[in-house]
Amino acid sequence: MTRVLSEVQTHHCPAELIERRDVSANLATFRFRIAERPAFTAGQYATISIAVDGDVVERPYSIVSSPHEPFLEFFIELVPGGNITPKLWELKLGSTILVRRRIVGQFILDTSVTHHLMLATVTGVAPFVSILRTQQIEREREATPNDHFVVIHGASHSADLGPYRNELDALSHAGWLTYIPTVSRPWAEPSWKGETGRIEDIMRKHADRLGFDHSNSAAYACGHPQMVANVKEILARARFRKDQIKEENYFRLDAPDQ
Repeated sequence: MTRVLSEVQTHHCPAELIERRDVSANLATFRFRIAERPAFTAGQYATISIAVDGDVVERPYSIVSSPHEPFLEFFIELVPGGNITPKLWELKLGSTILVRRRIVGQFILDTSVTHHLMLATVTGVAPFVSILRTQQIEREREATPNDHFVVIHGASHSADLGPYRNELDALSHAGWLTYIPTVSRPWAEPSWKGETGRIEDIMRKHADRLGFDHSNSAAYACGHPQMVANVKEILARARFRKDQIKEENYFRLDAPDQ
């Protein structure tokens, strides 16, 4: 989707790249400073816009950072030949892009329950990190939420879990979060000692072990659309109602053109 630059200026604000961390050749985290930092709820997404030859190319990305943090952070996968991610990879520190002022999305915490089963492939962990950072900050401010979380984070290789593997592992020491990273190609990584298999292969085992079920939990699936479809079927068989399952697909299988 494109927009003429002059038509979007009133709906966007400039964002300066202040930090970039390359996770792999095709994965990176980006932090932007925005003078007019927009309000949002943890779990929502922002629309990033980049000017290209007088037009603006836009794509939505889940926000990693908490609303309490003074920057917007994203975990993004490069799509070679895509419309926007190759341009993001060309950015240097100090480069400026545009971000829509209005941040939206319904992939937020279900406050009707206290148990939250979160399932993510690679960059799909982004909204969960935002939610969990927010939980940590509010707990440090003497808020006393009674929520408990399980995050099952899957990737082909452990490097693709990004810096969030260590961050979530550290958060899990407080007792209110259980973080389970899993790799689906352990034969390529003999040193890996953690869980193995796809999310849909191991989800029920860990949910049952930890007591997360349809009677007390909401489930959230984010990332690869095939994973999302598979876990929705498994959860339905486990008696989760449709309104107990939230989903966020990062692309369509027939059009991954970011």
